[in-house]
Amino acid sequence: MSKTTATESATDKSKLSQTEQHYFTSYDHYGIHEEMLQDTVRTMSYKNAIMRNKSLFKDKIVLDVGCGTGILSMFAAQAGAKHVIGVDMSNIIEMAKVIVEKNGFANKITLIRGKLEDITLPYKKVDIIVSEWMGYFLLYESMMDTVLYARDKYLVEGGLIFPDKCSIHVAGLEDSQYKEQKLGYWENVYGFDYSPFIPLVKKEPLVDTVQNSAVNTTRCKLIEFDLNTVKIEDLAFESEFKLEAKRQDFINGLIAWFDIEFPYEKRKGNTPVYFSTGAHASYTHWKQTVFYFADDLECEIGDILKGKLKCSPNNRNNRDLDIVIDYEFMPKGPGSRQRRVIGQNEYIMQ
Repeated sequence: MSKTTATESATDKSKLSQTEQHYFTSYDHYGIHEEMLQDTVRTMSYKNAIMRNKSLFKDKIVLDVGCGTGILSMFAAQAGAKHVIGVDMSNIIEMAKVIVEKNGFANKITLIRGKLEDITLPYKKVDIIVSEWMGYFLLYESMMDTVLYARDKYLVEGGLIFPDKCSIHVAGLEDSQYKEQKLGYWENVYGFDYSPFIPLVKKEPLVDTVQNSAVNTTRCKLIEFDLNTVKIEDLAFESEFKLEAKRQDFINGLIAWFDIEFPYEKRKGNTPVYFSTGAHASYTHWKQTVFYFADDLECEIGDILKGKLKCSPNNRNNRDLDIVIDYEFMPKGPGSRQRRVIGQNEYIMQ
């Protein structure tokens, strides 16, 4: 039996920290779910990954972590799952119950309100975990730690996680005009000098849609996670990158994105479902993440930008991220000595 009201919740929201309350409350309103549902790359990737692999779901017990409006739960039930348990902490689960009943899945889907860590599932083990857990820059405000908790406690040996592979990528970009607008704005705000805000603005990465034409270096995979084996401590990582300039231009910072891949049944004609959130791919609500450098790097074709990106959860709020980028720009052509730059920038995603 579904338990979706506030009084039935396994978690007393008032006892959570302010940051946790704020996080879960942000998913109460239908607007954020509308944006995700209308993201056709996101939603159709999940649907295709499930429906093309019905044999994997047939007669299986499925756990939907952070079920929201119940769309993934209904895909799994439609694919032939024996039963689906959808878990969510936000108020939207009340609407999910209405949607599930209206579409005839009340006997196939059980919805439970609360944090997964506080809930006792109606099954000791599940065969498959589905979850749309990804945040900006993959890990910002993500639910990956909850998915890993579910894996370790409930997933049968050899069970499946949808999706199960993810990777973060970076490239250099030219974005001088927008960078100048973003920073220069604070120099004159209705005739007043607001420049003390500039250091704060520089520390906050920009989440926005970037034109692929702005990307002016090769790409580099920073890190890849396999959800079947990754541990929570692995989510704090340090990775090196090396990029080569593709044209004469300025490199104003790094653009970052993530790619996602789902498991699949290996049969003739069947291939894994995959999607990317990069500037080269179709729009998703995750957009891209831009890390502006303090320096504007003047590059020629073939110049090398190498460095290291360190990412870790913020000490005050582990859903926020502290990111440090060390970089060394190594030009080759005329004026290479003058154009060489070594720098370090610190950022916080909050």
